[in-house]
Amino acid sequence: MEELDTLYPPDSDLDLSFTSCASITTTTTDRTLSARSSLARSSLTLSFNDRLSSTSTTNNPSTEIPNLHRRPHRKHDPNWSAIKAATTLSSDGALHLRHLKLHRLVGSGNLGRVFLCRLRDYDHANFALKVIDRDSLTAKKISHVQTEAEILSSLDHPFLPTLYAHLEVSHYTCLLIDFCPNGDLHSLLRKQPGNRLPVESVRFYAAEVLIALEYLHSLGIVYRDLKPENILIREDGHIMLSDFDLCFKSDVSPKLDFTTRTLDRSKRRYSCFSDRLREETVTEFVAEPTGAFSRSCVGTHEYLAPELISGAGHGNGVDWWAFGVLLYELLHGTTPFKGSSKESTLRNIASSKGVKFNVEETQGNEHSGMGEAKDLIERLLVKDPRRRLGCARGATDIKRHPFFAGIKWPLIRTYRPPEVRGLSIKRTKSKLHVSHVTGVTTSSSPRRKRCWWKRLGYLMRIKGSKYNLNSNHNYYCYTNQKVRKCA
Repeated sequence: MEELDTLYPPDSDLDLSFTSCASITTTTTDRTLSARSSLARSSLTLSFNDRLSSTSTTNNPSTEIPNLHRRPHRKHDPNWSAIKAATTLSSDGALHLRHLKLHRLVGSGNLGRVFLCRLRDYDHANFALKVIDRDSLTAKKISHVQTEAEILSSLDHPFLPTLYAHLEVSHYTCLLIDFCPNGDLHSLLRKQPGNRLPVESVRFYAAEVLIALEYLHSLGIVYRDLKPENILIREDGHIMLSDFDLCFKSDVSPKLDFTTRTLDRSKRRYSCFSDRLREETVTEFVAEPTGAFSRSCVGTHEYLAPELISGAGHGNGVDWWAFGVLLYELLHGTTPFKGSSKESTLRNIASSKGVKFNVEETQGNEHSGMGEAKDLIERLLVKDPRRRLGCARGATDIKRHPFFAGIKWPLIRTYRPPEVRGLSIKRTKSKLHVSHVTGVTTSSSPRRKRCWWKRLGYLMRIKGSKYNLNSNHNYYCYTNQKVRKCA
């Protein structure tokens, strides 16, 4: 095993100085990123009385986070198979930076830079390597790095990143996560007419973001940085949230709520022996960090909630406010309280005025679900967090809104992503998929679908002559208070 390790240069000999934010050279890639960064909205951090700032401020890396974060239920995943192969050849069974090769710069942020990388001698698995130079960061930002690493190590969800490895090399922290080749939702919006998406596409992306937020809140994690720039699009067209350095954790008490509902007239099953209204008892899982509290002002100015701007303290409601702003921007191409400057935007958010809509756009698209979307946004963008939708029972209440009617939440991973301009989606080899608009399972091959129906029709004609399928002599009807067999 030692001979295999000598094939790679030691970690101490790898020059990562080019990843430092303080030593960025002017290259073609960097110029492209600078143009991209000018379009994106950067997150801000203003501390009023943040208890998280009292954590350790040393530059020592966290020793509580293991090098590898295995997921046994994903052992057949190509990325995990590649990681397993690399660690098997390693002398200590761990993944090291020398096992990776960087290909190109993907993006940069407040804490570090992200690179596309692959394992050496294996080019069939793409990863994103987030490299953070701790020497160029303040003590508070180093605590944000530790927070992000700890949160990433605890996540296991299809719409959230997987932390494959956590590497500490000299004064660099490296996080190996999923790579999303389709970029972020902010860039995708800029490719659309009017910088907006159709209602059906918004419903799809919003539903997946809602599921991701529900999972984070069930772990007691308040995200605090929801915006299109942090919503990445995977190769298969589904979303993945990113950047967890501004999160904070709180205690959460999961519970089961039992509610009795009267079935809709269209869903009632009338019995010939009883005309009573049918009722059903619904069991709902609720895990919302309603006791979360922080005084720090972090996030993107256009997505900040009013209670976050005031500095009086905020909780889980800031994520549901940002979710409403996200819906508005995806549908209208701009945020609801945007002003001529950052200061005017913050004043608009803090004022008592509510959200305004373009009357022509709303009235002209009511048939396509715009009316339901407007109602949902108004319920989410309530200035008082005590009356804001989602603050009490989280995503459980938001899922029941008419805007998401028809979505089968347990099957959302099988929904076919919408076809959007500028988005290249790699279709899976699965024979079946579920439409995100109708929720109907259909065949991915129209030709195969037609052949299936032809075979079924042929069997029906053959069997029908033998068993007389067109007749039914075995049902009963209820007339004049007597039960009789119907001919």
